[in-house]
Amino acid sequence: MTRDVKIGLFGFGCVGQGLYDVLNNSKNFRADISKIVVKNKDKERPLPSKYFSFDKDEVLKNPEINLITELIDDVDQAYDIVTNALKNGKNVVSANKKMIAENLEELVSLQKEYDTSLLYEASACASIPIIRTLEEYYDNELLYSVRGIFNGSSNFILSKMFNEGLEYQDVLKEAQDLGFAETDPTLDVGGFDAKYKLVIIICHSYGLFVDPKEIFNYGIQNLTAFDMQYAKEKGLKIKQIARVYKTPEDEVVGYVMPQFVKPTDDLYKVDNEYNGVVVEAAFSDKQFFKGKGAGGHPTGSAVLSDISANRYDYKYEYRKRKTDAFMRFTNDATLDVYFRYDKGVALDESKFIEINERYQGAENAFVIGKVNLADFKEDEYFHQKGTFAIELPVE
Repeated sequence: MTRDVKIGLFGFGCVGQGLYDVLNNSKNFRADISKIVVKNKDKERPLPSKYFSFDKDEVLKNPEINLITELIDDVDQAYDIVTNALKNGKNVVSANKKMIAENLEELVSLQKEYDTSLLYEASACASIPIIRTLEEYYDNELLYSVRGIFNGSSNFILSKMFNEGLEYQDVLKEAQDLGFAETDPTLDVGGFDAKYKLVIIICHSYGLFVDPKEIFNYGIQNLTAFDMQYAKEKGLKIKQIARVYKTPEDEVVGYVMPQFVKPTDDLYKVDNEYNGVVVEAAFSDKQFFKGKGAGGHPTGSAVLSDISANRYDYKYEYRKRKTDAFMRFTNDATLDVYFRYDKGVALDESKFIEINERYQGAENAFVIGKVNLADFKEDEYFHQKGTFAIELPVE
């Protein structure tokens, strides 16, 4: 049974305006945006002033508004809005992956305590419906792994470097000019954005609440033309991959780092600002999802999907919190890596479990070998200036 939805919207930036567009161009769908709360009183907006408010309580305490849609950048304010709404018996839709990842256990508890619903499909991979797919389609499936390109900005940069032979800094500036990367791009290129999304994916894949600090993320900032040329000579591409998998010992391993990708890998042809996700399971085998990972309309469409689901009182049931309660997260895993270092860095073989291949040139050298994920995460040797690591293909 459906019900009327009266929306209180927080934020009217790229995603907020994208939601407004898709909502007003969707046929046979009824949901009214009652009020939009914004911060800047002087900013010109494409809607009449009557739609806007600068007082959050005008929305949060309005008994006619039954759905809060939070689409702002500020993590602390987003947390305050979402938790207050849930405690006041209002359902919530959010796209704030950092806020959700850092507070997921508490947010799940609040939903149960106040019999409310928090939906956040747009927080991971924008237009790809991966959260609900994992929650519903894979609810009883023996899930082996989820891996993918979760960040459109870094993928745009890597695609341009590979396809046009450009240097990292030049492509980064182009991405910033196009609005794909922020002035401070660390969240995207450093793998933090993908890590927050991975925290959410892990919860819906294996029922675990993992502190983002526990997950290793390694960025693409130190990638050079030498690394890209090596990939081309081997017939590979370099992608920033978020990966989670279950070990035979029922432990869960998850991390974000650059990875060499083969032409046979579904992720090989996922270029520019697109995202791609590969899910592997015992009975449904391998499934591949691809869609735009950034932009107002793709993300707005995911928000609209959650708004539509809310009309039917849909909630995440977090079933795997019960069925997979015996699992635990670990960084005790082995990675096969290409590790490049320049002439100013001395190779320390003791940092590797084993070394299988070596190359020494005038300016650059590399080894291919095995490292422990926990050691790689914590040891400064692997993160010093003049070094870069890429995981070997896992497909």
